[in-house]
Amino acid sequence: MKPTTRPAPEATSAPPADPPDGHAHERRPWPRLPRPTAGPAQAAALLAAALTVLASCAADAIARSYPFGPRTRNVNDLGNQYVPFHAHLWDLLHGRADGALLVNWQSGFGSSFLPDVGTYVSSPFALLVAVFPRDEIDLAVYVITVLKTASAGAAMAWLLLALRPGRWWAAGLLGASYALCGWSVAMGAYNPMWLDGLIALPLLCLVGEWALSGRRPALGVLVVAVAWIANFYTAYMATLGAGLVLLLRLWLSCLPRRRRFAAAGRAGLTVALGVGLAAPLVTVVYFGTRHAFPGRVRQFVPLPAEDLLARLLPTTYSFSSPAVYVGSTALLLALALPFHRAVPGRVRTGWTLLVAVVTLSMQWGPTHLVWHAFATPQGSTYRQTFVLCALLVIAAWTSLSYGPPDRRALAAAAGLLTLIMAAASASELTRRAFTLPLALLAALAALAGLALLGRTDGGRRTALATLAVALLLGGQFGEAAATSAVATRLRLAHMDDYAPWGARQQRQSDAIADADGWPRYRTEPGREQTVGNDPLEVGGQGAQYYSSLTSDVLSRTLTALGDGWTSRGRNLQSLDNAVTDAIFSVGARVHSPPDPHQNWFPQDGSRTTVSRQEVPPLVTVRPPGTHGRTDVDAFGSSPYRNQELLLGSRVYTVPRLTVRTSAGRTSDRSDDTRPGLRLGAPPAGTAARQPTITANCPAGNEVYLWAPHFSGSARLAGDPAHGLTGRFRSDHPVTKIAAMQRLGTVPASGRLRIDLSPDRTSLVPDDAVGCLDTSRLRTAVERLRTTGASEVTVSDGTIRAQLPAGSRGTAVVAAPRIAGWRCATGDAAAVPAREYYGLIAVPLDGSSTSLTCTFHPPGLRLGAAVSGASLATLTLLGALAAVRRRRATAPPTTTRPFDLTSA
Repeated sequence: MKPTTRPAPEATSAPPADPPDGHAHERRPWPRLPRPTAGPAQAAALLAAALTVLASCAADAIARSYPFGPRTRNVNDLGNQYVPFHAHLWDLLHGRADGALLVNWQSGFGSSFLPDVGTYVSSPFALLVAVFPRDEIDLAVYVITVLKTASAGAAMAWLLLALRPGRWWAAGLLGASYALCGWSVAMGAYNPMWLDGLIALPLLCLVGEWALSGRRPALGVLVVAVAWIANFYTAYMATLGAGLVLLLRLWLSCLPRRRRFAAAGRAGLTVALGVGLAAPLVTVVYFGTRHAFPGRVRQFVPLPAEDLLARLLPTTYSFSSPAVYVGSTALLLALALPFHRAVPGRVRTGWTLLVAVVTLSMQWGPTHLVWHAFATPQGSTYRQTFVLCALLVIAAWTSLSYGPPDRRALAAAAGLLTLIMAAASASELTRRAFTLPLALLAALAALAGLALLGRTDGGRRTALATLAVALLLGGQFGEAAATSAVATRLRLAHMDDYAPWGARQQRQSDAIADADGWPRYRTEPGREQTVGNDPLEVGGQGAQYYSSLTSDVLSRTLTALGDGWTSRGRNLQSLDNAVTDAIFSVGARVHSPPDPHQNWFPQDGSRTTVSRQEVPPLVTVRPPGTHGRTDVDAFGSSPYRNQELLLGSRVYTVPRLTVRTSAGRTSDRSDDTRPGLRLGAPPAGTAARQPTITANCPAGNEVYLWAPHFSGSARLAGDPAHGLTGRFRSDHPVTKIAAMQRLGTVPASGRLRIDLSPDRTSLVPDDAVGCLDTSRLRTAVERLRTTGASEVTVSDGTIRAQLPAGSRGTAVVAAPRIAGWRCATGDAAAVPAREYYGLIAVPLDGSSTSLTCTFHPPGLRLGAAVSGASLATLTLLGALAAVRRRRATAPPTTTRPFDLTSA
């Protein structure tokens, strides 16, 4: 006889009664709207996703931002890093990239790519770029961003109904509140990889719920693994946030202590196994970070209270403060929670304390470091804000799930919100004319909607309930769209921005494709860059590279050779220099006019052209007899002499200089730690003559100017036909230094004069000018070509070269010696590659004619071992569980799960 079972109650019904805790709790009625055709969780998720997509697109249309208007959305790192990395992913998926997952041969003369994958494009959503045309990469990233945001809202709506039963439309509304929180529209919108953390947090909270009830252990491990693979950085913060939620749920539950510890143990094991499965990416990113250029160390400074409170309100924006806006409805419900008498006292106390503790932890240095994996970010310092936004939304749902707050609770919440607005009015963030009026209007709409909900009598006043829901949904949509639009416009006004793919990028890409000869030689996208990762976006194989994981050896090597950088050394530029082109086998170089989208330099009427030159192969042989140190630290202070060390020939004349100010006087020497001669910018609107540099060099030599701390332009006087304008951008020591520039040829008299046009106070070093003897350079190049490799093949992480018989000395590969390279000659065993002034080097004894170098990202083997152990443990646990089920002799029984409704 089959056991009789009762159907489970619908999730849309009123919440079940809580266990007695000594107090009677008033229950408020819920309004009844039409029942969804799908399940309540699915309906709530769909509503949250739909609201998120509509509000996001409406905001961009209001702001006239791409793709709904002429304004670019590619601000800061979105244009410089994330769009180019997605473009490179498109090339990988379509088999058009130079390199694969291990080595990116297009950037930084050869960089480790797997750490960048784990940092920027390991999200499952990133694979969607493959379905878009290559020249619509900006649209692809935009669609991915909107889909991620919508998915976060759907995940939160699903979580809310798993935490407490309630109405599907309310869960959908609050899910959209989370997806469109201030952190999402102000920070996540242009850091799309962080949005994976926005999705991960509610999913990890669901994993905690499964651990509480002992369900879905394998699925829980998979969710943790995917979250950490998608973006380990925000997944770390999301895991901390989900852990705090789980601890509170355990404290609020009526489970025995032993079962609480068992649930906590299950959750810990789930996280450990999930992170273990993701270890191959996590470990390579960790070791990639350890080998990255250090950048700048920042000290955390807490935010003033009025600025923190201001960010709770709509249409406030600031780069350096936590965007904790979640919408007026969610904020009012969270503020009403401590006064909502229908909610059990422990529940009110627990959630209120958790929100307060997390808020305070954002303002205290030690806990700030914990949230950010013990390293203060170099950019925005409140990246964990989405965790607080999630807690506010969950607190709001906890309040609403027990019924609409009564008049007393609403009045208290309105009073607290009034105090918040009054305190926030002292902040500069609320000084815009529309901010406080819009915040007041949104608050009134939310108060009216919540008050009307309290007047619906068990659903018999359908019209009143419909009006209440319309007020709440409409208010949420309007203020979210306005907040997002304001953030888009202000972000564009305060940050560097870059044009989406257009005619300029297409011309660069076509020119590179026509000239490409990899791996016989490299094709440089050029000095006049469009974004910080031009090789990834338009093709070629250049020095340009911008990543949080830019290696220390690459940055130091190129800086020693005269290259420039921005972003404190992690955004390396192209170096237009004949000697470095020979060193790095740059056989073709694209020359473009200044980017018309930028206002850094005026247009010069030039067109996109390509220059070609004979260069040595990627693998060259340096003769025996090299003595002393050959690492990066062996470089001196002069980039001209450093270039000669790598080339192996003396090709420069470095003359004595005379530097005169615009007043005609000899310039003063700098009195700080940067040696050189100081130049001030001429007063605006004056006819003062230009500062000058004069020197003597052999006639016909090429003139180069190296002035890393000079900002402005420079031109060789008296050579209008062949002279070039050197453009320098520097604000050292803040974010950038300028690269060496070629200015033209030394006149027949041997006397050269460089006219300078500084736009700010600048420094000119003593050895700023270098005169290149091009005939000596041709001789050096011919020697390296003759003794270098006759054939070079390059695959993902392997370089193979055929060398002339009897080659002795040192084989030098024109690629940075980043950690992970191992090389062998002939049939010998591979050993760690040596270093030749920052490049890969292998000793030769004349017995072998072949060379093989392979790259293994540091940490990959360790991560693979950890992942294998995690998978084996998961398989073993699954097998043991299956055996226990099979050995059970008793017939299956329906057991009632323990009660968590009070949580």
